[in-house]
This record gives sequence, C-alpha cells and structure tokens, in this order.
Amino acid sequence: MSNAASNPAIGASAKIPAIVLGGTGYVAGELLRLIAGHPHLQLAGILSDSQPGESVAKAFGHLAAVYPDVKFSSIEDIEQLVATLPRTAILCAAPHGASAALIDRILARAEAAGTKPSLVDISADYRFTTNEAYAAVYKHAHGAPHRLSQFTCAVPEHLAASPTPHVAHPGCFATSILLAVTPLLKLGIATPQFFVSGITGSTGSGRKPVEGTHHPLRNSDVYAYNPLGHRHAPEIVACAKAVTGIEAKLAFVPHSGPFARGIHATIQAQLAKPATQAELLDALTKFYAHSPFVSVSAQPPRVKDVAGSNYARLSVFTDGNTVAVTSVLDNLNKGAAGGAMQWMNRLLGLPETAGLTAPAAGWT
Repeated sequence: MSNAASNPAIGASAKIPAIVLGGTGYVAGELLRLIAGHPHLQLAGILSDSQPGESVAKAFGHLAAVYPDVKFSSIEDIEQLVATLPRTAILCAAPHGASAALIDRILARAEAAGTKPSLVDISADYRFTTNEAYAAVYKHAHGAPHRLSQFTCAVPEHLAASPTPHVAHPGCFATSILLAVTPLLKLGIATPQFFVSGITGSTGSGRKPVEGTHHPLRNSDVYAYNPLGHRHAPEIVACAKAVTGIEAKLAFVPHSGPFARGIHATIQAQLAKPATQAELLDALTKFYAHSPFVSVSAQPPRVKDVAGSNYARLSVFTDGNTVAVTSVLDNLNKGAAGGAMQWMNRLLGLPETAGLTAPAAGWT
C-alpha cells in the first residue's frame, strides 16, 4: 500500500492515525506540516487522485525532512485505512464541489466497516445546512445532501463543542471577519449592517497557477475582486446567524495582496449605542478571554504578527458613531489547516492547543 502506514518509522505509533484528503494543495501541505509536529497524531495516509504513488517530498520540498519516504495514496488505499482503523482523524482539503462526494464515499466505507472516524472539511461543501442554500451560492446541487446534518460550521472560538460528529471549517476570509462580527452582534455593540474590506495573500488562490497568483501581476500591487459578490459572504452571514441568532447584512469587498500568506480585514458598522474605544476594547477582550489563539489590542495588528501561525489578532476603534475592527490571521493556518486542527483536537477529546502553539515566523 502506497501510504504512510506502510512506513514503519511513521506507522508504528500509539498516536491517533491522521488522514489528509486532497493532498497536493497548499492547505494539504499545511496540514501535513501541522501533523508532523502534533503530539497526538500520526500520519497514516495522504490522498491524491492525481499523484498516487508519487513522493510527498517531491510535492512539498519543505516537508522532505519529516516525510522522506511517504507517498501519496489512492482512494482505494484510503478506504482500506478507514475500514481497518477503528479511530481516525480525517482532514479534507479537497476542492469545493469535489469534497462532498469524496467525503460521502469515505464515510460510507467507515459505516459499512463499523469504524468511527472524526472528520473536518475545509472546503465549502458542508458550510450550509441545506442543499437549497448551497445550490443558491454554488449554482449546482450538493454532492451528498444526506450528509449535511452530520456537519456543523463554526469558528472554534464561537462554539464550545460541535453537536454533530463532523465539522465544516468556515474558511479563511470567513474566520477573519467572523472573529469581529460575531462579538459585535452577540454583545449588541453594532447594528447588523457590516462593511468589510479584506486583503488576502496569493496562497489563498490555491496551488494551480492562475492570473490572480501570477507573480508579475500580483507583486507590488493590490486590487479588488468580486466586489459585493464574493461567494463567501452568504456563508459568513449564515455562520454568524447560527451563533448569534441575528441575520446580518454584509457588504464585502475582497482584495488580492502582494504577499503569500495572511489576511488583513477591516470590519465597520454603526454603533448600536455610544461607546468609547476603552469600553470596546474591554468588551472584545473579555469575549475572547478564554480563546488561546485570539488576542485583542489597542494597536493595529500586522499580518507578519501572525503569518505562519494559528494566532489571530484584533483591534477596535471608534469615532463615537462607527466601530471599526481590524483582524489579521494566516489564511493557510488559522484560516484553514490550523482552525481545522483546533476542531479536530476537540472532536478527539485532545487539548485544543495541541500541535498549534508555535509562534508566527515573523520575517516571512
């Protein structure tokens, strides 16, 4: 079998076996990096439909030292692992539109074998609760609508535990915005109309080269894309409503930035009642007092403060009528692989911070 479980150096462990689906993209590479340093997980297999049998080190040169002999697995290899291992941690980084059916196939095999995997999906396929809501945004039917009730979508900081066996991660832009919007709504600080401008790094566009990530076009430049029509906006509204009970309006203008990793979002709204900056800082600080990966400061945060880490930083300002929150995080880590790992730790009954406490790289 061409997977990590066939490598004695990796498979011979009492740790919980971890499986990565969609193994050649940037988020999958980040998942592999986090698993390599995780105290309770051990890589068991990495699915790649396009490169089964190929070396992981060839696809991810920066991971060669920790995975020198591991090869990508076929779907048949992964199904066998899920069917034979009584407990697995499955992290899906497959593209949206492809994840739904892939996850359904894997979970069906586990159900038939009587095994119980825990699964976190990083794609958009399980972020909505109904096929109709999904189809309205993505313009095609959901690939496995009967599975939707098995997933909960939320930022880890906003839901103490998942009521379902599996979790859908809200995504990078969504996480950066929800970290600001959710407390503003839940604490009654702002009216439910938000104006958001966000800048994301080029890794957010995925590994396959496209115009949006081509270096000569993106370097030393900033530009908007899909203004007021980005597909993540309805997901953010739905996620905020699920936690706060309030259906907000979101005017979102995303931008492409000239850096590789990170997101900087500015979220503005009208205050529901007058408040000072000190009062707002105190409210948000208390809201995230028990969230180890989120900090609130009076100083505007910078992307380099968090790039390469699972930490997010917020700041809040007011002129007496308007509240503005700036939010930064790493799109591949906190916004994708790291946030998914937070949820996986919870699903497995592990410390939420396990494998995620490394600080930002600083000079990326």
